[in-house]
Amino acid sequence: MRSYRGERLGKLIQEKLGTLIVEGKVKDHRVDSFLSITRVDVSNDLSYADIHVSSFKSEDCLLRGVEGLESASGFIQAKLSSLLHLRQTPRLRFHADSGPREAFLLNQKIDEVTHATGRPACTTHTRVDA
Repeated sequence: MRSYRGERLGKLIQEKLGTLIVEGKVKDHRVDSFLSITRVDVSNDLSYADIHVSSFKSEDCLLRGVEGLESASGFIQAKLSSLLHLRQTPRLRFHADSGPREAFLLNQKIDEVTHATGRPACTTHTRVDA
């Protein structure tokens, strides 16, 4: 069971790290502004933070971005420490999360099929009284 403090810290890390990425503060060329932090899971003892990263670009770009974030993890951890004013900043571990991109592509395919058949994507059922 995750603690309330762990959840709060995870949301703060997600917000601050997302800002660092968008503002271009992470100087690794593999990290671009199309990366987004989908979830941060902080361990119960607050020593580790598993950071899940996604991108709408190709899977290869996502994997390179995760490698870039891993390479810059020391810099990112130091920045987070100064921004969050923590006594001990969790050690960061980055993971590729292709779920949002796959969901987006699936929605695109569903839209293509519904437009090709002329049917609406979802139908409503009406009640028929006997």
